Amino acid sequence: MAGHSKWANIQHRKGRQDAKRGKIFTRLIKEVTVAAKLGGGDISANPRLRLAVEKAKAESMPKDNIENAIKRGTGQLDGVNYEEVRYEGYGIGGAAVMVDCLTDNKVRTVADVRHAFSKYGGNMGTDGSVAFQFKHCGQLLFAPGTSEDALMEAALEAGAEDVVSNDDGSIEVITGPWEFTTVKETLEAAGFKAEFGEVTMKPLNESVLAGEDAVRMQKLLDALESLDDVQEVYTSATLEE
Repeated sequence: MAGHSKWANIQHRKGRQDAKRGKIFTRLIKEVTVAAKLGGGDISANPRLRLAVEKAKAESMPKDNIENAIKRGTGQLDGVNYEEVRYEGYGIGGAAVMVDCLTDNKVRTVADVRHAFSKYGGNMGTDGSVAFQFKHCGQLLFAPGTSEDALMEAALEAGAEDVVSNDDGSIEVITGPWEFTTVKETLEAAGFKAEFGEVTMKPLNESVLAGEDAVRMQKLLDALESLDDVQEVYTSATLEE
């Protein structure tokens, strides 16, 4: 890493996400519904649905809400028909940005996303313009002080793809997107509990932004994340405080 704190940056981002809990249930219900629609309602045979349900449970979503979302996805209950759509673009300093949405009105959604980009100093790109700069994977972050050798041995045995030691002492375990839950549970059973974990689009290279550029980039990310149809926002930007 370029000397910045991966640990502090991810903790900062997690804190901002936690502050937006009001929208989390809505987004999780959408994800459960779409996962069930695309891959069926059997969690054991649908890795995406399993992950969505695990995330919902982690946020203490009531069981009935989860089951009803699955039933809407499989057609057992009436519901809104959501489509997946991804928009790509550039933020401050040319940092790559990807915006994943679930929407029932793509015309509305693209207008909202384009407006946020243009208002806060970014630019919409074409399909594929920045996607190649990201890797779809699971990411588990362990606190500085964790035994690297012991974690690496346990992680690789659990089926992880890679273990990365950062300059700040934190350690990342990278997994396949659908192996994330299994690796996480296996590591927990071995005594390694991640401080942060998610299935994400991990940037292959990071753009470090500081000062006013970091402030401007955060405003752009906040504007995109606040949109009702947006599920996730990914960026190659690392923001220095």
